[in-house]
Amino acid sequence: MRIGCFGGSFDPVHLGHLVLAESCREALRLDVVRFIVAGVPPHKASRTLAGAPDRLAMVRLAIAGHPAFLADDREIRRESVSWTIDTIRELRAEHPGDELFWLIGADTLPELPSWREASALLDLVTIATASRPGSDPEAALQALLGPFGPARVRRLRDHLVPMPLVGISSTAVRSRAVSGRSLRYLVPQAVARHIEASGLYRTPPADGARC
Repeated sequence: MRIGCFGGSFDPVHLGHLVLAESCREALRLDVVRFIVAGVPPHKASRTLAGAPDRLAMVRLAIAGHPAFLADDREIRRESVSWTIDTIRELRAEHPGDELFWLIGADTLPELPSWREASALLDLVTIATASRPGSDPEAALQALLGPFGPARVRRLRDHLVPMPLVGISSTAVRSRAVSGRSLRYLVPQAVARHIEASGLYRTPPADGARC
C-alpha cells in the first residue's frame, strides 16, 4: 500500500487541508491518507489549542464519506509531545512492507531542519510537499542543501505536489469564529456546526501562527 500521513493540530480542519490531502492522494496514487491529529504539537506551545477530542471530532466530520481518508488518534492517545519521528517509527513497525509519505504544505518546508531527528525522518519517510500561496519551494530547497545534503533535497524536489492555491488558514477561521462571522466555504458545514454548537474559539487566538 501507499500510505499518506497528514499530521497537524487541525485547529480547526479547513477546506485547504482537504484540498491538500486530495491533491496528494491523486498525484502520489495513495491508497489511504491518515489525518494524524496532534495531541501536544511541539511548535504550538505558545497558544492554547482547542481540546484534542474537539479537533479529532472535527476531522472525522470533515472527512466523513471519503473512502480513502481516515482519522488517526495515535498522537492524542500518546499523551506526550507529538514528535513526527516517533509517529513515523510507529507506522513503519505497523506497515513494514508499505510505502509511507508525510504530507506537508510548502510553507512548512523551511521548518524541516528544526524537526526532531530531521535527517533520520527524511530517510524513513518520503516527504511530499504541496503548493501553498506565497511559498517558494525552490528557494526553500536551496536553503535545505546545507542541513540535509543534495541526495535528500533531490528526493524532496521529486515529490513536490501541485495543488490549487487555497488561501485559508486555521488562524483566519478562528478569528472569524471569535467575531461571529460566517465560516461557510472555509470549513465543511458539519465542522462549522460543531464549532458553533461547542462554542469553540469564542476568545481571540493568542498568536498569529498559520496552520
